[in-house]
Amino acid sequence: MEWTGARYADQPEVEVETWMAAPPERVWPLVSDVGAMPATSGELQAVDWTDGATGPCAGARFVGHNSHPSLGEWSATATVVTCEPPAEFAWEVDGEGGPAARWSFRLEGDDGGTRVRQHVRLGPGRSGLSHAIDRMPDKEQKIVFVRLREFEASMTATLAAIRTAAESSSEGAVP
Repeated sequence: MEWTGARYADQPEVEVETWMAAPPERVWPLVSDVGAMPATSGELQAVDWTDGATGPCAGARFVGHNSHPSLGEWSATATVVTCEPPAEFAWEVDGEGGPAARWSFRLEGDDGGTRVRQHVRLGPGRSGLSHAIDRMPDKEQKIVFVRLREFEASMTATLAAIRTAAESSSEGAVP
């Protein structure tokens, strides 16, 4: 990821992609199983479905419990905004004044496998990162850049774990 000088209000984003030697129907359960995501994330610690939801569908809500060495521990509620098997899964994290982030996976059949893209866009709603920027406004661009780099590294690891699971199992369960 190259330096962009982006500010939070710019709604900065990052995307990571990989190809998997598995059909989209095998990859889909892996990208849409938010309950399994903590196994592939250093930051996301646990996920709980809320409001009677038990799995992914448009409108379903869940709470993600997170931990970060610099940002501390927090929980955030998210809403599934797109659930179109086996092509796209997306959710928005609640923030002050609108979504704090929008996360998504896009799957596309490609050369006998699946091209998977994971994407995140920050804002426009305020988040914990906004509060860090409030404390150090002169460092906003660096704070945003570092956070996007962290997301890029985490997303790369997540896609690698999903690829391993999808390619090694006909059922595609994350280890």
